[in-house]
Amino acid sequence: MSKPLPEVTPNTWSFLRDAMIKPTGFREYDARWKYPEEINLPGMTALGLGLGTQMRKRGIDPVIAVGNDYRDYSLSIKNALILGLMQAGIQVKDIGPALSPMAYFAQFHLDVPAVAMVTASHNPNGWTGVKMGFDRPLTHGPDEMGELRDIVLNGEGQPAAGGSYEFVDGVKEAYLDDLVGDFKMTRPLKVVCATGNGTASAFAPELFKRLGVEVVESHNELDYTFPHYNPNPEAMEMLHDMSASVKASGADLALGFDGDGDRCGVVDDEGEEIFADKVGVIMARDLSKLYPNSTFVADVKSTGLFASDPELQKNGVTADYWKTGHSHMKRRVKEIGALAGFEKSGHYFLAEPVGRGYDCGMRVAVEVCKMLDRNPDQSMSDLRKALPKTWSTPTMSPYCADTEKYEVLERLVQKLVAKHDAGAQFAGRAIKEVVTVNGARVILDNGSWGLVRASSNTPNLVVVCESSDSEAEMRAIFADIDAVIRTEPQVGEYDQTI
Repeated sequence: MSKPLPEVTPNTWSFLRDAMIKPTGFREYDARWKYPEEINLPGMTALGLGLGTQMRKRGIDPVIAVGNDYRDYSLSIKNALILGLMQAGIQVKDIGPALSPMAYFAQFHLDVPAVAMVTASHNPNGWTGVKMGFDRPLTHGPDEMGELRDIVLNGEGQPAAGGSYEFVDGVKEAYLDDLVGDFKMTRPLKVVCATGNGTASAFAPELFKRLGVEVVESHNELDYTFPHYNPNPEAMEMLHDMSASVKASGADLALGFDGDGDRCGVVDDEGEEIFADKVGVIMARDLSKLYPNSTFVADVKSTGLFASDPELQKNGVTADYWKTGHSHMKRRVKEIGALAGFEKSGHYFLAEPVGRGYDCGMRVAVEVCKMLDRNPDQSMSDLRKALPKTWSTPTMSPYCADTEKYEVLERLVQKLVAKHDAGAQFAGRAIKEVVTVNGARVILDNGSWGLVRASSNTPNLVVVCESSDSEAEMRAIFADIDAVIRTEPQVGEYDQTI
């Protein structure tokens, strides 16, 4: 195939004929573009041909499960991707509209080696992308994405014979059966089910009802215009709406899901928005009673409680802090045999015997319900209040162009490491260490910390701070880390701040 063009103007002859792919869409572990400004349908076909070529190059059985999220343009994009896969000689199993974890489940259910899920995840409308993987339950990481990028952008896709298409029905029903099993709630539980009109609207209400949960519906009608808010349970807009629904309905908690259903957010019975890493600690406490001496992976944006919580220490837990990103986390959980991985964004990776190791918001919802069933005398707010108190910022994302963010981050890391080496203080305290596994996590002598890293999916840096002492210290940590960030003029305004 010929090399795709980096830019083609829409509403031109070339746009309907020539493959156009902006190189920056190939990210660390996802492929994401604005559509149609950064990729067109011939470009998506070129991506499919490249993905199929990559499968053959790696000696993978040429069979793939393919799904799409509920956006008005995702079906067209999926069909263009499928055309390219078939050109590469791949047998396509089309599972129809799906959640990302349903597509991952299909790899097991249909016993196929590969998956490609057309979704922009929690990105707003106007974005598209593909989550893909060959080694279940893993998805492409930086090495696989780099190889795929080179195949596609260098025009190295190779047509091959043997391509075929089959629409496979019944995967949604099998996925729900797998999630529920034979479990049924033994205590009454009333749950606000928040889906933001996204793809999870076709799954979550039914799932809760099958568990024996009373459902309070919140934006559960499928509507790809997202009329209320963009479904993203890390965004305060969605969490605030979930909180209001809990207070209005007297529900026991709210569970909310992002656009492709691989993340879950939690609001407790008092309307308190529990950041996902704290929910992870609550779940780790419960799971470590059932499975003592377990290892849990947490991403570098997450609370320090995974390492310092006395209850987890009592249960023999080993904490492992790792790179942010669903592909990085899945791979780490599998590599070290962890029971689960928890990411501050709401991606949770529950491995055997709880789950299969991929991130699934529906599985998290089931396990939260089971946890409350095992603790019938405790509310979600009781479990929250039992944690050691910390003060955390939301995940904040100052703008930084995709073409500049990694170079900017490299300089910021050097500046923060230099502060540590020079004996400088943060928030009036000594810097104990700077962890650079993924950006820079500046850890103070009392365990409080501040993080700056580059977003893998959007043109932003990511900033998170946590204090084990006070809200004032949390704000001081943010002020000090932001002062360093502001030395880089390429960094713009925050999407939200404290």
